[in-house]
Amino acid sequence: MTETSRTGSPWPARPPVTCIGETMAALVPDPAAPLEGADRLGVRIAGAESNVAMYLAVHGVPARWVSALGDDPFGRRIRSEVAASGADVSGVRTDPHRPTGLLVKDPGSDGTRVHYYRRGSAASALTPDLLGDEAVRTAGLIHLSGITPALSASCRDLVAALLEPPVAERPCPVSFDVNHRPALWPDGTAAAVLLDLARRADITFVGLDEAQALWGEGLRDAAAVRDLLPEPRILVVKDGGRAATAFDGTRVHTVPAPRVEVVEPVGAGDAFAAGYLAGLLRGEDTVRALRLGHLTAGAALRVTGDHGPLPDPARLAALLDATPQEWARGE
Repeated sequence: MTETSRTGSPWPARPPVTCIGETMAALVPDPAAPLEGADRLGVRIAGAESNVAMYLAVHGVPARWVSALGDDPFGRRIRSEVAASGADVSGVRTDPHRPTGLLVKDPGSDGTRVHYYRRGSAASALTPDLLGDEAVRTAGLIHLSGITPALSASCRDLVAALLEPPVAERPCPVSFDVNHRPALWPDGTAAAVLLDLARRADITFVGLDEAQALWGEGLRDAAAVRDLLPEPRILVVKDGGRAATAFDGTRVHTVPAPRVEVVEPVGAGDAFAAGYLAGLLRGEDTVRALRLGHLTAGAALRVTGDHGPLPDPARLAALLDATPQEWARGE
């Protein structure tokens, strides 16, 4: 089924959404250029889960970001910027003994390389005791990514614990974005660990290309990924700049991606997840939720950072209401 369903979302989740994971300070050449020739570095923030929380807040969905930061200037800046988006940061811990993580971007003609300095960071010391925090206990939906279990054994235990109860016994649904970062998995365990976690989530997001890289080139399309991951109630397979497909029970919905002039792709997957979840939680049908995911991803694709401005409300509403033909033309 493509671009046809207007049945409304059956998903019972409710705000607030609690997003759990590390956010780092990011040093970025300004203007964008290879790092070796850069004269200036700008300071930004970068974190998959905080990206989702910030975009949810922009969409008017109550969202919390839960993590740990060092007692340092980078940590204070991150806390301030996430809070400025409207996301709740009251569940963020300050670790007096460990630093805030850091990354450095190195733009080049063949893409942007990222150098990470996060070993021993405050967020890498998170443990399953986080489940007792109010921001987690009172969540209407929890959002995680495959980055967190790669940070440390205790972080892997935390994600596993959040996904441990059977679906019917969970206090709230859990959303999981596979978000494979090969550099974080030098021991070769990514494929098995991420497959297990993806299967245990209520909502799973995965890119077709990353599914192929993790679990085999034989996964030629979204339907093949669904055959591999039949367990999540909702599975969203993103096919780059071409389309996104959502499997919800026996229903399948595919929405093509609008044309976007890409400045930098980093952060677009997080933005897509936030847009889709925002649509879901606002009671939109699956097609409109997928469209909102695409439009939010487009905001990230048009800028060098992870956060760009959304279309104005009138334009956003018009695009969500567009016919399939109008959507395809970008009208």
